[in-house]
Amino acid sequence: MTEQLNLAEIIDSAQKVRRNTLGDLLQRTSERFPKKNALVYKNQRITYEELNALVNRTAQGLLASSLTKGDFVTVISRNSLDFVVLNFALARTGAVMVPINYMLTEEEIVYILEHAKIRAVFSSEEFQPIMDQALAHHQVDYKFVMGDCSQEVSDGWTHIHDLQKNQPFSAPDVQLDDDDVVHVLYTSGTESRPKGVMLSHKSLISEYVSSIIDGKMSDEDIVIHALPLYHSAQLHVFLGPSIYLGSRGIILEQPSPEKILQIIEEERATLLFCPPTVWIALLRHPDFDKRDLSSLKKCYYGAAIMPMEILKELKERLPGASLWNFYGQTEVAPLATALQPEDQLRKLGSAGLPSLNVQTKIVNDQDEEVPRGELGEIVHRTPHAMKGYLHDAEKTAEAFRSGWFHSGDLGIMDDEGYITIVDRKKDMINTGGVNVSSREVEEVIYEMEAVSEVAVISIPDSYWIEAVTAIIVTKESHLVTEQEVIDFCKTRLSSFKTPKHVYFAEELPKNPSGKVLKRSLRTDYTEREK
Repeated sequence: MTEQLNLAEIIDSAQKVRRNTLGDLLQRTSERFPKKNALVYKNQRITYEELNALVNRTAQGLLASSLTKGDFVTVISRNSLDFVVLNFALARTGAVMVPINYMLTEEEIVYILEHAKIRAVFSSEEFQPIMDQALAHHQVDYKFVMGDCSQEVSDGWTHIHDLQKNQPFSAPDVQLDDDDVVHVLYTSGTESRPKGVMLSHKSLISEYVSSIIDGKMSDEDIVIHALPLYHSAQLHVFLGPSIYLGSRGIILEQPSPEKILQIIEEERATLLFCPPTVWIALLRHPDFDKRDLSSLKKCYYGAAIMPMEILKELKERLPGASLWNFYGQTEVAPLATALQPEDQLRKLGSAGLPSLNVQTKIVNDQDEEVPRGELGEIVHRTPHAMKGYLHDAEKTAEAFRSGWFHSGDLGIMDDEGYITIVDRKKDMINTGGVNVSSREVEEVIYEMEAVSEVAVISIPDSYWIEAVTAIIVTKESHLVTEQEVIDFCKTRLSSFKTPKHVYFAEELPKNPSGKVLKRSLRTDYTEREK
C-alpha cells in the first residue's frame, strides 16, 4: 500500500511539473514580464504581475463558492478586463468556460444554458435583463455581475469584485491535465441548433504556437482586441497568443471603426485583426485618412473571404503594413491555414498553406483525396482540433470520419500546396442544375466602383431551382442600377452565373464577429419574392 501511495504521489508530482494549461501560460508570462503592461481597458492599465494576481484571487473565490473542476460556467459580456480575467481564472479551477454571443435571443440562450448544464453565470449589467429572462427556464447556483463595482447589484446577483475580495493571491492547487476541456464554444451553425465545440488546453496552446509562428507575432506587439472575445478568432488567435508572448493588448468593447482608428493613433498600436466587413468599414470611414496609422505593421483578416478589390485597396492605403490571411473554424481552435505577406499578390485570393501544426488535404464525397487543382472538401489533421461536440456523439463521428476533421468548406489545392476557398457547402448555389460559387459572383461585383459591400445568395426559383441574387450596399454618393449590375456581370461571368435579381440595402446584417448573415438574407429575400 505504501509503495502504491508513493507511486501515486510521484505520478501526481510529475504531472504538475509537465503540464501546460492556460493558467500555466499566464503564470510564466507574469514571471518573465512582471512590470510590463499586459492590458489597457478604458482608463485601466494592468501589468502582468497584477493580472496574474487578479486571476488567482478570482479563481480562489470561485473555488470558495464551491464551483469545482468540470462545472460549466457561462459568460455574457462585451469585451472587458473581467472577461479576460475569467478566461484564465476558470481555467485555473478546472471549470469549463462557455462564452455566449450577446446577440442571441432568450430562446437561444436558454438552449445553451440547458444543453451545457450551466451551473454559474457571469453577466455584464447590460445583459442582466435577458439573462434573468433566460434563467427563469434554467436554474443556476450562482449569478455574478461583471463591470463597475459602484453599481447597485440586483437581488440574487453577486458582484465579481465581492467574489475576489479577501482571497489569497496564490494560485489554487487543482489537479489539471493538458487535455481537459477548458472551453465550449457554440457555433453559429446552419442547423436549427448550434453545436458546442469542446476545446482542451492542449488544443488551444498548440493553436497559439501556430498563430505566433505563422503570424510572425512577438512580445513587442501592441495588439488591439476589438472583435468579440466570445468568438474564437479574437480570443484564441490574438488574445491567447498575445498573453503567451507577453505583448501589450488594448481591449475595446466593440469594433467601432472610429474608436479603432483613434486607438491606433493614440496607443501606437502595431497589430490589428478584422474580418473583411470591418476592414471595409475602416476604409470607408472619414477618419481613415485623418489619423496617423503609421504604427500599424501587422494586419490580419479572416472569419470570411476577403474580396480581392478590398485587399488591393488595403495594400495601397496601408503601405507600411504587412497583411496575413488566417483561415479556419472554431472546431480547429480556429487557425487552419495562413497566407503570408509575401504571397498576398502572388497568390491573390488564396487562404495560404496549412499552418505549423496542421496537415490538410482536399477530398471528394467518398473521402478520397482528389488531384491538385480539383474541387473538394477541405479536411485537416491537427492537435488544434476539438475533442468533439458536447453531448453529440453522432455529429462528432461525422466530423471526424475517416480519421480527418471535415471542415464543410469547399476548396482547391494548387501544385504548391496553397488552398483557395471556393465556398461554404451551404453557400453554393444550384442554378439550373449547375453549381455556382457565391464568392465568384461577389468578386466580380466588387470590381464596380459604386459597390461598398455585396452578398450573393440563392432564393428559390420555379425555373432555375435557385436564382443567383445579389444584395448590394453602395458607397456614399454613388448610384448604380439593377440593370447596370447585371450588364457588368454579363461581361465577366457566364450567363448562368449572372444574378437574376439585384437588390440594394443600406447595410448587410452581420453578427458581432463581422460575418454577413446570409441565412437571414436568404429568409428575408425569399419572403420578398413570394
